[in-house]
Amino acid sequence: MSQRLLIVDDEESIVMLLQFNLEQAGFDVTTAMDGAKALELATNEPFDLLVLDLMLPEMDGLDVCKQLRQNKVTTPILMLTAKDDEFDKVLGLELGADDYMTKPFSPREVVARVRAILRRSQPIHSETNTNLAHTENVIRFGEVEIHPDNYEVFFKNDALELTPKEFELLLYLANHKGRVLTRDQLLNAVWNYEFVGDTRIVDVHISHLREKIEVNTKKPAYIKTIRGLGYKLEEPPVHV
Repeated sequence: MSQRLLIVDDEESIVMLLQFNLEQAGFDVTTAMDGAKALELATNEPFDLLVLDLMLPEMDGLDVCKQLRQNKVTTPILMLTAKDDEFDKVLGLELGADDYMTKPFSPREVVARVRAILRRSQPIHSETNTNLAHTENVIRFGEVEIHPDNYEVFFKNDALELTPKEFELLLYLANHKGRVLTRDQLLNAVWNYEFVGDTRIVDVHISHLREKIEVNTKKPAYIKTIRGLGYKLEEPPVHV
C-alpha cells in the first residue's frame, strides 16, 4: 500500500510540482491550499507525512503544526519556508515539526527528504549495548521504558506521545547511555545529514524530551547537559 502524503501550499504551481514528483515516486498524494483545510484533513484522515508550507491563508503553517500536536496528532511534518530565517526554522521545530526545507528547492531533494523522514518514522531496532537492560527488546532506565519494535515509550507506566524525531533521539541517547554525545554527533546520527550551524535543533528536541520524562526539567535526572560538550543520558538515582 502506498504511503499517504498531504501537501499544503497556497502556490498552485508548487502544489502541482510536488504532487507530480511525489506521485511519480510512488506516494499517494492529497493536497490542500490553506491552513484550515490542512488542519481538517490531517486531524480526520490518516497520513504518513505532511509537507506543510509556513505562509498559508486562513491559518499559517506554524499554527497548523501547533494545533495538530496539541490534538496529539504525531504525523511527521516537513515544514517549507521561503524565509531563510533561523528563528522561523527553530520555532517550527519547537512547535512540533520534524524537519524543514527552505525555498527554492529541487523536487528531487523534496522526495529524498520525505523518504528520509519516513524511514526514521518506522519502528527502530535498538543497537546492542551491554549497559542497557534488555528484555524482549525493551530498553529500561529508571522509570522509562522504550519498546523499539512497537515504537512506544512509557514513563511511570504511562504511554508517551513522541514525535518520530523525539523517539529516535531518545533511543539513540539510550543506546549510548553514559556517553557524552556532542550536538554535532546527535545531528549526524538522528537527522542523517548536516545542519550546519543549526545545533539549536538538538537543544529544542532535548527540551521536548525532558518535558516528557523528567520530574523536574530544571534539575534533569535522565538527560544531563555537559557544559561545552553536549548531552549524556544517565541512570537516575533510585529515589527518582
